Amino acid sequence: MSEHTNPLRVEVTRGDMIESRHTVHAAIIDADGRTVESWGNTARHVYPRSAIKPLQAIPLVESGAADAFGLSPRQLALACASHLGEAIHTETVSAWLAHIGCSANDLECGGHLPKDETAMANVIRSGTTLTGIHNNCSGKHTGFLTTCQHLGEATAGYIGADHPVQQRLATLLSELGGCDLDATERGFDGCGIPVLGMPLHALARAMARMAAPDTLEDARRAAAERIFSAMTTHPEMVRGTGSFDTLGMRAGKGRFATKTGAEGVHIAIIPEKRLGIAVKVEDGNNRATPVILAALFDRLGLLEDDTRAQLTEFIETPVKNVAGKHVGDIRMAAGWQD
Repeated sequence: MSEHTNPLRVEVTRGDMIESRHTVHAAIIDADGRTVESWGNTARHVYPRSAIKPLQAIPLVESGAADAFGLSPRQLALACASHLGEAIHTETVSAWLAHIGCSANDLECGGHLPKDETAMANVIRSGTTLTGIHNNCSGKHTGFLTTCQHLGEATAGYIGADHPVQQRLATLLSELGGCDLDATERGFDGCGIPVLGMPLHALARAMARMAAPDTLEDARRAAAERIFSAMTTHPEMVRGTGSFDTLGMRAGKGRFATKTGAEGVHIAIIPEKRLGIAVKVEDGNNRATPVILAALFDRLGLLEDDTRAQLTEFIETPVKNVAGKHVGDIRMAAGWQD
């Protein structure tokens, strides 16, 4: 066990200068809650944001809702997504809603422009009215509605802290993270659901439990296995074109799953090593997290030559100017492996 007091640092260079630095706290935890290695303050509370979507998809499967509605692995992957709003995402959500007897009007997440530039341009050009389907959390919310429909719960108000959907998620997060969340910090995520503060190491532990599903009860074990398989089999549904989560999981060939969250949170689930990783960038800038995760994967021996080649742009991310010229890099600060 190695607990490094100093946090990790990511540097952003431009020409001869280190122009910016990001301070990063990180935890690698096993399924028993033991720290394998950590950097910085992993006891600090963070809002896990969308990084916990794989965990939030567990009730969808565990409750029997996924089977009752015949959901495909692509739909399960989308339930874990912070998608970019590409056609494969919005069309799948729209069809899924119709299949469970709901519509965009039932989504309580609000709408925003797609993150994918091509999809954004198409929406603007066509004058399409934005709905909750365009929200990057629409897959998760459709999963919530699916569970409500299956269990006979009210769909209206499903984002409320007192609704059974959110109560189940709070209990699940506490159980898998091994932490008491009754008196923790509370807020609201960008998509409207409650967020609960938790120690960074507890977030990593929750992901380690998903990485070691034999530590879970039968229905939950099967749910964790199906969710991991769906994410790694259909990574294009989890994020989208050009993203670290999609390209990383594709390159990893089922060895790990990753999930980004807002404000510099990112997680990884690594079944072959029964480990979970959670990172938090102090200033909330998500550009640092792919570099960190790629470095930690390398440290854990997960980057074989072909995987490394596919992740080159994330191991040291080029900074380009408007004309496309390589003018700097986003990279790990020297000395972190000492």
